[in-house]
Amino acid sequence: MDSTQLLGYIGALIVGLVLGLIGGGGSILTVPLLVYLLGYNPVIATAYSLFVVGTSSMVGTYQKHKKGLVDFKTGLAFSFPSFIAVYLSRRYLVPGIPDTIFSFGDYALTKEMGIMIFFAIIMILASFSMIKKEKNNGSAIPPQPYYKTFIQGLIIGTVTGLIGAGGGFLYVPALVVWANLPMKKAVGTSLIIVTINSLIGFIGDVQTLEIEWLFLLSFTLISIVGIILGVFISKFISGKKLKKSFGFFVLIMAVYIIYKELK
Repeated sequence: MDSTQLLGYIGALIVGLVLGLIGGGGSILTVPLLVYLLGYNPVIATAYSLFVVGTSSMVGTYQKHKKGLVDFKTGLAFSFPSFIAVYLSRRYLVPGIPDTIFSFGDYALTKEMGIMIFFAIIMILASFSMIKKEKNNGSAIPPQPYYKTFIQGLIIGTVTGLIGAGGGFLYVPALVVWANLPMKKAVGTSLIIVTINSLIGFIGDVQTLEIEWLFLLSFTLISIVGIILGVFISKFISGKKLKKSFGFFVLIMAVYIIYKELK
């Protein structure tokens, strides 16, 4: 094992630790780690990320369920439009993006650059959701009609499919506002949606990409070990402070990705 691979596996452990400590966000490190440190193509990296995120979130769902913080009925209802969008985007949309999206003079925006820039924009949105203070739920909001949730699920699912991240930072506010779930239960319920979406999205990739199973399974296993460690450590550390600090880190990383891709 060379030093780059070793750093990659250390990164996998950190991804799991962050997921275990703050209940989300760690998955957003996976794509930059695979692209910039281990040298994978962004399309492959987003596919691998879906598997890592999906499997890790499955472990997280079990842990949250033991604490009574997963609403399976709401989670499964919300998953339906989302996983359709994730699967279709990984199976048809991503492979259908042209190698050169557009060119202007000597400058050309390639498919790989476009995916990473879009990923960075989503990272910026994620960082703001981590940095801002969480507001306590006030008066109860009646759940919206399901057709609206269906459309919103399709949109979030498409974004999730494109960037290869779990999308938990998108699903949590959606569950709070649209399904009227308390914040802690929304976090737990979002994990079941992320699990289903990510693994079904990855099935779309298996049909179009060559998968290095030995690497992917070992990377995922180390991330799961990180989650278990993170959940244990979270008993002794303030999750809110960690989440805010991680939000600033994600923001800096997003700016770096945009600089790296556009320079």
